[in-house]
Amino acid sequence: MIRAVVLDVGECLVDETRRYAAWADWLGVSPHTFSAVLGAVLAAGGGFDEACAVLRPGFDGAAERAARAEAGVPEDTYTEADLYPDARPALAALRADGLVVGVAGNLTARGADVLRGLLAEETELVAASGEWGVAKPDPAFFRRLAGALPFAPGEILHVGDRWAYDVRPAAEAGLRTALVRRGPWAVLDWESEEARALPGFRIGGLLELSGLILNANAGTGKGDGEA
Repeated sequence: MIRAVVLDVGECLVDETRRYAAWADWLGVSPHTFSAVLGAVLAAGGGFDEACAVLRPGFDGAAERAARAEAGVPEDTYTEADLYPDARPALAALRADGLVVGVAGNLTARGADVLRGLLAEETELVAASGEWGVAKPDPAFFRRLAGALPFAPGEILHVGDRWAYDVRPAAEAGLRTALVRRGPWAVLDWESEEARALPGFRIGGLLELSGLILNANAGTGKGDGEA
């Protein structure tokens, strides 16, 4: 039985469009150029910081993030406008179903505090890599997450947009998993063998979660799979 649902932040609850635009401005390129380079690097198997390094050779992620904070434009800010439209309704539906709801991701302590304030009414836990000293995709992050909740790992559903950073390590830690199709990583990987085989649920939006979980908990046989 699923008793808790913990959701990733970027491209799960939060639309990162504003974040990408802010990085484009910081790096001195247009949002279009930033997105195009990011897409090309992702398609080649690279990551966010690698894309930034294409645009600014020698890019040091930690140093640049510190410089942004010093300049008064920190990366780890979240506003109501950054939430996907289905975020609050979905969280409210899960709470109404009697589930414990949390948020967990690769966040700074400051970013976690911002989310605790923003989602105070909808969540009971906000977990941050910056506070725990371990980050995704390390399965230890998900073991720590399981230990922060009063349930067995198999009673916790983790929802994310990346099979490699979210689904696979969460499953390795014994959690149940859901992959949401939003953001560049999920769209690029959606039809891959791993993205089709690994998640217990494949969803197009967060509002699908409530019904899928209710079915799974009722033992109707309609819980797992693609909605």
